Amino acid sequence: MARIASRVSQLNGEGALAVYSRAKELELQGRSIIHLELGEPDFHPAPPVVDGLRSAVAAGRDRYCSTRGVPALREAIADYLKRTRRVDATAEQVIVAPGCKMALSLAMMALIEPGDEVLFPDPSFPIYPSFARGLGATAVPYWLEEKNKFQPDVDEIARQITPRATMLIFNSPNNPTGTVFSDEVLQKVAMLATKHDLWVIADEIYARILFSGEYKSIRSLPGMTERTVIIDGFSKSFAMTGWRLGYAVAPEEVIDAMDLLVLNTFTCAAEFTQVAAIEALRDSTNAVEAMVAEYRKRRDQFVAGLNQIPGFRCQAPDGAFYAWVNIEDTGLSAEEVQKLLLEEAGVAGIAGAAFGPGGKNYLRFSLVSARNLLEEALERMQRVSVHWRTAVSR
Repeated sequence: MARIASRVSQLNGEGALAVYSRAKELELQGRSIIHLELGEPDFHPAPPVVDGLRSAVAAGRDRYCSTRGVPALREAIADYLKRTRRVDATAEQVIVAPGCKMALSLAMMALIEPGDEVLFPDPSFPIYPSFARGLGATAVPYWLEEKNKFQPDVDEIARQITPRATMLIFNSPNNPTGTVFSDEVLQKVAMLATKHDLWVIADEIYARILFSGEYKSIRSLPGMTERTVIIDGFSKSFAMTGWRLGYAVAPEEVIDAMDLLVLNTFTCAAEFTQVAAIEALRDSTNAVEAMVAEYRKRRDQFVAGLNQIPGFRCQAPDGAFYAWVNIEDTGLSAEEVQKLLLEEAGVAGIAGAAFGPGGKNYLRFSLVSARNLLEEALERMQRVSVHWRTAVSR
């Protein structure tokens, strides 16, 4: 029998989708489920974005287009990055892809050789180590620990670097912890990358979802423009998950390599979504600011409530839209708590091991439901906590 390529066996899936599937099964049985498992905003794109899409389709913008992305969108992305995070980039340093995962995959395919070592945060988005392994690299974790407020320990990262290390990946604000890496951490990581000649992939998909302060991109630091690849897109900040549109910002030689991969894979992202995305970047209705303000209210409400549940401990996230809850004091595993919450309370969250071994004592909840539903989720969890209250009170 013909075989499946061995590289596929190195890949893993996403735990959130398995929980979502079970939650949908329960709903088909008539159960009420509050969905806090997926990282999908409950908002929709602003009206000018939808209008832009309609106009683009009506105007016939539904043909093949530039493999690198519509020039007007690449110019708009460069302007947007300068305006929102002080990153100086040109349109020639931008490539557009159908989703951030594809932009990330293109960058990794362009830069990773079999046998390389790729450093990545744990816990984090599970596709980082998965795709690195699929390319024949060794995925090397560095830990984000609660005792450090989930900031990376740069000394630990330094100890992990060997002559085979070629890339460091990070994500700030981080999924699942909500941590925004400090200026000090960024500067030290930049120094390590320069010293050891590492590529840095900076996943900045949550950069606009900050609850205080101004976002700082590692690309803006001295010496980092030539070794940094920014991954970003429209799914989170602009609530355009199903539109499948992301991009990368990188040195031109990296963009050239990624463009060749585009030619050999998907040819181009849909033109009409790219035209509409220009409207999203303009944000003429201040939709992003309003959405972040609502996420901030949800964070404050939900984290306070989580910390009232016996055995739960949650630090308030600095960005993104997740609550990362330590459940160790319940005396149960995260998988057991996840199952109890879903099967008995009808609240869908994700056991933290889905984001790596560093998440084994945690649950992740997404702040993607209205505040009245979050309040109901808290009430349901409080009731189900009867299963472990005895252990907490010992």
